[in-house]
Amino acid sequence: MKKKDIEFLDVVALRGPNIWTYRPVLEAWVDIGELENYPSNVIPGFYERLTAWLPTLIEHRCSPGVRGGFLQRLREGTWPGHILEHVTLELQNLAGLPGGFGKARETSTVGVYKVVVRAWHEQVTRAALAAARDLVMAAIEDRPFDVDDAVSDLRTLVDRHCLGPSTACIVDAADDRDIPYIRLFEGNLVQFGYGARQRRIWTAETDRTSAIAEGISRDKDLTKSLLSTAGVPVPEGRLVETVEDAWDAAQDIGLPVVVKPYDGNHGRGVFTNLMTREEVESAYAVAVEEGSGVIVERFVLGIEHRLLVVGDRMVAAAAGEEAWITGDGTQTVDELIASQINTDPRRGRTENHPLNPVRLDSAARLEIARQGLTADSVPAEGLRVLIQRSGNVAFDVTDKVHPDIAELVVLAARVVGLDIAGVDLVVQDITKPLEAQRGAIVEVNAGPGLLMHLKPAEGTPRPVGRAIVDHLFPDGEYGRIPVVGITGTNGKTVVARLVGRILHLSGKQTGVACSEGLYLNKHAVQQGDCATWAAGRRVLMNRSVDAAVIENDSGVILGQGLAYDRCQVGVVTNIDEGDHLGDFDINETDRLFNVFRTQIDVVLPGGVGVLNARDPRVVEMAELCDGEVMYFGLTPDVPALASHVALGKRAVFVRDGRIVLARGRDEEQLADIAAVPLTHGGRVQFQIENVLAAVATAWALDVPVEVIRASIETFDIDQADAPWQFTLFERDGVSVVVDDVHNVPGLRALLASVDQFPSQSRTAVYSAGQDRRDEDLIEQGRLLGAAFDRVVLYDDCTVKSKRPAGQARALLRQGLEQGGRTVEILDEPDHAQAILRVLAQPVAGEFVLLQSDEAFSGPTIDLVRRWIQQN
Repeated sequence: MKKKDIEFLDVVALRGPNIWTYRPVLEAWVDIGELENYPSNVIPGFYERLTAWLPTLIEHRCSPGVRGGFLQRLREGTWPGHILEHVTLELQNLAGLPGGFGKARETSTVGVYKVVVRAWHEQVTRAALAAARDLVMAAIEDRPFDVDDAVSDLRTLVDRHCLGPSTACIVDAADDRDIPYIRLFEGNLVQFGYGARQRRIWTAETDRTSAIAEGISRDKDLTKSLLSTAGVPVPEGRLVETVEDAWDAAQDIGLPVVVKPYDGNHGRGVFTNLMTREEVESAYAVAVEEGSGVIVERFVLGIEHRLLVVGDRMVAAAAGEEAWITGDGTQTVDELIASQINTDPRRGRTENHPLNPVRLDSAARLEIARQGLTADSVPAEGLRVLIQRSGNVAFDVTDKVHPDIAELVVLAARVVGLDIAGVDLVVQDITKPLEAQRGAIVEVNAGPGLLMHLKPAEGTPRPVGRAIVDHLFPDGEYGRIPVVGITGTNGKTVVARLVGRILHLSGKQTGVACSEGLYLNKHAVQQGDCATWAAGRRVLMNRSVDAAVIENDSGVILGQGLAYDRCQVGVVTNIDEGDHLGDFDINETDRLFNVFRTQIDVVLPGGVGVLNARDPRVVEMAELCDGEVMYFGLTPDVPALASHVALGKRAVFVRDGRIVLARGRDEEQLADIAAVPLTHGGRVQFQIENVLAAVATAWALDVPVEVIRASIETFDIDQADAPWQFTLFERDGVSVVVDDVHNVPGLRALLASVDQFPSQSRTAVYSAGQDRRDEDLIEQGRLLGAAFDRVVLYDDCTVKSKRPAGQARALLRQGLEQGGRTVEILDEPDHAQAILRVLAQPVAGEFVLLQSDEAFSGPTIDLVRRWIQQN
C-alpha cells in the first residue's frame, strides 16, 4: 500500500555531461506515494513552515523566472519531487555550494519522479538529498526540524570532501577558460587538460614545481645564501646550534634580532625585535621545538608583506597589521583581546574569515612582558598595548608595490627555482624601493596560500587562480588532445577501433575505450566492456595519450555521463529502432534523440559533428552542433547529404563503388569499397556505413588521405581487429560468420548482408544477451525465424539478467515460431556446447551465424579457429 512518504528508489550519479546538463548531477528516482494527491497548496501550514525554515528560498526563480518564483509555485500548488529539488539545492547553498542546476520530471509511473540536482561532490549531494527529504517530510507532517544542525553537518562534509579555496579558485579559473579538469583523488591534486597535454596542480604547486626548489625553500639558511649571492637584500643571520650560540650570533649581528625555526611555517615559533639575552634565550627554547634548527637574523623594521609570484611576474601582494588593545582600567589583557580584537567579524577559523583570532602565544606573551604586563594584568584606561607585531597578512596592497620590489621578488622566486612562490618581505613602505629602507626578503615559500589574495580583509580580491591557469596554459593553449566520442544504436565499437587505428598510423599515441576493451594503440590494456565513464577517464588521465577515442552507448549517457567535457569530434552512427528501450524510463525510440544528442551537444566550436545522413533523427541533430557538421551516407543521393554538399559543405559517401570525400563540388576518391576488408567485397552494407563514419572522423581530424586509405585497407585484413563484427570463416564449403548482434535493428542489417552470401541452408546460434523488452526479443526471434532453417538458443552468462532462467529463450522461441522458415529450434543453454554442436557436423553449402557473447567475443572466435584448424 502506498503511503504519504518520499521514498528513494535509486540515486544515479551522472559524473559527466548527460541528458540534463554539462555538469555532474545526481538523478534521484523518488516515489511520493499518496502524496501525488497532495500538492503543496492543500497541505495546511506547509508553505509557512517551509519558508520559515528556509527563507532564502525566495531567491529561487524557478519557472516563473523572477525572484520568488518558486514560492509562487508553492502557493499555487506543486509536488514533493519539485520541492525536494529546490530544498536540496538550497541546503547545498547554505553549506557553501551556491547555485547549481536542478530539475524534477515525472516518469511513466504515476507518483515516481526523477529529481536532478547539481552534484558539486557526490557524497555531499547524497547527504543533501537525504536531509532535504527529511526536511520536506517534517514540513508536510508538521514535525520539528533542526535546519541549522542539518546545514552544519553538510558544511562538515564540504570541508572534508570538497576542494580547498586555493585549489578551487584555480579550478574555477580553468573552467572559465574552458580548460577541462579532473580531480585525481580526494585531496587537492587536480589534472587540467587531457592526455599528453595535461598539467597538474597540488594546491598552489604545479608539475613544474621541482622537488629541488621546494627543498631549497624549506631550507631558510640556504635560501638566504642563494638570494644574497644573487644580490637580493636579505637580513644578515645564521643557523645556530645552541642557546649560547644564539646569543653570540645576536651580538655579532647587532640587536635587535629575530629568532625563528630553521624550517617552520605559518609564523609558529617566530620572535621579532628581541633586545636582551633573556629574550633571545626564551625565544630559542620555543623555536627549537618548532623545527629542526634555529636561525638568528637581523630584525628588519617594518611591516610583514606576502607577495605572490606566478611565472615571471608578481600578481598579488598583501600587508600585515599590528594588533593593539586599549586599556579601560577594568578588563584584563586576555579579556581586552577577546572584546576589542576577536570580536571583529573578519576574524575566525574558516575560509570565510580573512583574519585569524589573536591568542596569547609565546611570542605575544613576550611582547606584552616587555610592556610590563601579563595575560591577567589590567591595563590602565587609555593605555595602548601591542599584542602582535606581525601577522594577519591579509590587507591587499597589490597596486601599491614599487616596480623595483616587484622585480626583486620575481628574481627571488627564480633564484630558488619556484614557478609559483609566496615571497615574504619586511618593509616600512611598500611604495618605495627595498634597499633604501633597509628592507629585506625574509622567506621564499613553495605552495603558498592564496586565501589572503582571494578574500582580503581590506582591498580588492585578486584573480590569482586565473594567473596560475594562464601560467600553465598561455594564450592559445587549452590542454586538449583530440577527443572522439562515438554513440548510436549500432556500429560504435567498429568505428571506435577503426578510428583508433587511423590515428595511431598517423603518428599519435591513441587510447581507445570501447565495449571490446581498453586499448593503447594496438595493445589491449584491458579486455571486456570498457565503454564506460571510468575507462574513458583512464584514457584521458594517461599522460602518454595524444588522442582519445571513447565509445558511449545509451546506458553510459543515461547512467554514468560522458567521461569528457567537450570533444573535437562527435559521431552518431544511427538511431534506427533503438536498443535497451525501457531502461531509465526511455520507452520510445524518438526519446533516444535526447539521449544521443548529448554527444553532439559537447562538440567544441572548432570541432565536427559526424552524422549518418540516412537517419532522419540523426540529421535533426545538425542544428545542435556548435562546430561543423559532416555527413556520411551510402550514396550521394541521400537528401540531407545532397543538400549539405550543395551548400559547399563536407560529406563522405560511396559512388560507383568508391569512397568519395566531397567538399561542395570538390571531390577526392579515397579507395574502392571492395578493397576494404571489413566490407567483404562491399557486400556488408552496415560495415560500409561504419567505414564511412570512421573515414569522416579521420578527415575531420585532418589525417592525411593516404594514411586514411592505408588504414581502412589493412584494418581487419587478418580478422583480428574486429572479430566480433561479421567476421567470415570458410571451410569445406561451409561459411561461418561471428557477430555480436543483439538487437532488432542490428539483426535486420545483418540479415540483409546474409542475403549476399548464397547458401543451401542456414543455422544460427543465438541468445537474448542483456535484458531487453519482451516485444524486442519476440521480434528478434521472428526475424531469425524468417531467415534460418535451424536455430540453437543459449544463455549468455557474460551479462547479468533479471529474468528467470529460460524466460528470454522462451520469448525468442515465441518469435521463431512466427517466422515461417525455421523447422528446428534447439535449446542448449551453454554457449560453447551450442557452438560445438553446430560445428560438429556442418553440411556443405551451409551458412552458420554464431552470435558472440555480448560482453566479450574472444571465446567464440577461439572455438571457430580451432574448428578451422581441424583436418
